Amino acid sequence: MEMTEMTSVSLKRGSLAVEDNDSVAPAEEAKRQKVSECCLTTGRAGLENASPPSGENVLGPPGAVSAGEGTENSDARLEEEEEEEEDGLSEEGDEEEEAESFADMMKHGLTELDVGITKFVSSHQGFSGILKERYSDFVVHEIGKDGRVSHLDDLSVPVDEEAPSEDMLTVLTAEEKQRLEELQLFKNKETSVAIEVIEDTKEKRTIIHQAIKSLFPGLETKTEDREGKKYIVAYHAAGRKALANPRKHSWPKSRGSYCHFVLYKENKDTMDAINVLSKYLRVKPNIFSYMGTKDKRAITVQEIAVLKITAQRLAHLNKCLMNFKLGNFSYQKNPLKLGELQGNQFTVVLRNITGTDAQVQQAMNSLKEIGFINYYGMQRFGTTAVPTYQVGRAILQNSWAEVMDLILKPRSGAEKGYLVKCREEWARTRDPAAALRKLPVRRCVEGQLLRGLSKYGMKNMVSAFGIIPRNNRLMYIHSYQSYVWNNMVSKRIEEYGLKPVPGDLVLRGATATYIEEEDVDNYSIHDVVMPLPGFDVIYPKHKISEAYREMLTADNLDIDNMRHKIRDYSLSGAYRKVVIRPQNVSWEVVAYDDPKIPLFNTDVDNLEGKPPPVFASGDL
Repeated sequence: MEMTEMTSVSLKRGSLAVEDNDSVAPAEEAKRQKVSECCLTTGRAGLENASPPSGENVLGPPGAVSAGEGTENSDARLEEEEEEEEDGLSEEGDEEEEAESFADMMKHGLTELDVGITKFVSSHQGFSGILKERYSDFVVHEIGKDGRVSHLDDLSVPVDEEAPSEDMLTVLTAEEKQRLEELQLFKNKETSVAIEVIEDTKEKRTIIHQAIKSLFPGLETKTEDREGKKYIVAYHAAGRKALANPRKHSWPKSRGSYCHFVLYKENKDTMDAINVLSKYLRVKPNIFSYMGTKDKRAITVQEIAVLKITAQRLAHLNKCLMNFKLGNFSYQKNPLKLGELQGNQFTVVLRNITGTDAQVQQAMNSLKEIGFINYYGMQRFGTTAVPTYQVGRAILQNSWAEVMDLILKPRSGAEKGYLVKCREEWARTRDPAAALRKLPVRRCVEGQLLRGLSKYGMKNMVSAFGIIPRNNRLMYIHSYQSYVWNNMVSKRIEEYGLKPVPGDLVLRGATATYIEEEDVDNYSIHDVVMPLPGFDVIYPKHKISEAYREMLTADNLDIDNMRHKIRDYSLSGAYRKVVIRPQNVSWEVVAYDDPKIPLFNTDVDNLEGKPPPVFASGDL
């Protein structure tokens, strides 16, 4: 069951429609924002949609996604260059510059009409306002499959007698750590590093042994006597391949293999955050798992799991990372899986709202009582001129040359300068190595793909594409599924309205069944589901079934055979509710004097004991 909770919507006197209007003309629909589950999205005029999003599985534009799997590469120079990339820990300009850049991108990107978002659930006038004027105006808390809302409220490390102590993080000097890291990453010709034990006690030697093994996976240690002095010698246990199996050598058997933690992040998407954590921990991003990808322009709180990294090491990152906070640590046997969450809880600020009190009340009551059409939001499809669903469609068609071209070709819209130069080089030379040299940041999708093409060649595009992390690859085809779903739901509502009809689908447990004529009165539109296309779903028994077939046929896909030659890209399909009614919706209208002050406390504010904000007195 999907859940969207809105515990608080703060409204201040702007330009964002939260209404749903079934009878709006197409020209008006292009201007007004519709409700979507995935994200609150920016429209043509830079105004954003006031629909409650879920945020899971959100995919940014190919040019903006940057999760790297860190696959092994024998090119030592390339690896070294990657280590020298920017961490992206500081703010990328102030908020106004970032918002303007995003709006510029959207001018060349998609409209809601382009991705099938055309209908509203009600006909009232509604009101408008500015959403995400500040990223801190949008706060997301993940809801786990057990119904528990993720909060960062405990920074302590779990008691574990076998866990490394704080001493292990400080026993080595900065110079010793640098030498050990160079040894670990094969950055010099040394075959070992010797560290003299000044205070020669068994306890001190034990701490040094443990610190080296914990901080530098793949290294082993031994104690040697040299001219009457004790040295601890670090060396490689199993060559380069040791780096691919983190923490296997020193993890207690009694402890769960995965450390689960709550990640609080500001103004950074989940995959970027994982890249930063993996770089500071000197591990590969693919040992992290999570249930949903959260928006960048927001404050988000979600659960993350990582393979065989101690809570102590994770907690240590709180001292050196900006806009991140890690806590609520526990050891578990299993990782997390995409989609395992129930939903998300949102606290949203709409600034500079317009409309009468009655219009605000009417619109918010509609959201609370009727809900919203459960469209996939705009971020699912990217913010540049090349929609991600087009890449997904090309993958499903097995058109790999088109996949390469769609991801790498030049495109209109605002992009970072180095990406523009990289694309221009690719268009001019079709030389992956030359294009790669234009990229100072190699962990973006373009960088991963170009590395793959350099390694495997243009005749093995499937393997080259496979270098991109699996979750990123799958999000392209999920984007195509979402595109189909949006279009089909709009057709379903246009044809039958917001009421169940015979032939619609509902779920009984995890199984989809048809609504029969005699059972129609037993259901509401909130029970009706529609399938995402795949080989393991059934389709409605009315006109919309043929609409699915026609759409996929037009895209050169066979609805009766959604299995791909490559297993990863075979679509099993799924079901999704047509209309969602969010739970626990509440709102208030407040006045404020200073537009820069926060209007509610975050988890970190509460941890630091900050008092709640004080609003201005007087009428709006």
